[in-house]
Amino acid sequence: MKILLVTDIAIRFASLRPLCEIESFTIGPHVKPQRLQRIAKSCVPGPRNLTLLVGLIVFSVAHVAAQSKVPKSDDQSWNDVQFTIPLNKKTEFVVIGTLRIGDNFTDPVDGRWGIRFNYSLNKYVTLQTLYFHREAKPPQGKSEREDRGTFGANLRVPLGKFTFNTRNWFERRWREPQVDAWRYRNRMQLEHPFKIGKAKFVWLVNDEVFYDWSLHVWPRNRMAFGINHTFNKHLTLDTYVMRQNDGHSRPGDLNIIGTTWRIKL
Repeated sequence: MKILLVTDIAIRFASLRPLCEIESFTIGPHVKPQRLQRIAKSCVPGPRNLTLLVGLIVFSVAHVAAQSKVPKSDDQSWNDVQFTIPLNKKTEFVVIGTLRIGDNFTDPVDGRWGIRFNYSLNKYVTLQTLYFHREAKPPQGKSEREDRGTFGANLRVPLGKFTFNTRNWFERRWREPQVDAWRYRNRMQLEHPFKIGKAKFVWLVNDEVFYDWSLHVWPRNRMAFGINHTFNKHLTLDTYVMRQNDGHSRPGDLNIIGTTWRIKL
């Protein structure tokens, strides 16, 4: 947004002489300091030049700061691909790739890759160990880097035609430029199968909370609704919509449309 300063009205009100060459001009990040000085000298005599120059600079700095501020909220698309390689009857090796499109679905803002091991203790409990690397640049923000190690467990309990799934993860985050931190996250999910014609689907709804030891608060909550479809024994697709609320990150409040492709080799 550009600010139009009508100088002839202001100068007449201040009982100063009119501008020499210009009646109005536009203030923005393109206005160079040399031009500001020439405008000040041509408009008002004596020590008032300093007052006008300072005012012009304040307007310009405020304009640039407003343009460069990282937004509090954003609309994003999250896209995940997972390749699962069974190592034996109990252990799986998973390769993960993620691309997140943000700034209202216009630019890549987050990319990550990683690996995970799943170990099934029994039909209810799966232990998980995960590492991934992350490169990100929030809209109008600075570049970020992160390496993350995660360990935890996933519990699945059948409840009649429903399935209750709870995931508990502890994460160690090595970050730049932010401080390193530990984080705990717990996701509770309810699933139920349904059919459309002969096609089989599973709807799911979940809620996930986060505790950050560097902040000593629960800063983030995610709620999602999605549909899972298994095409065959090798290919599964999750599609979902999600709302994230986070008062500490920027952008922290997100509206998300996401997909996760799972490919079993």
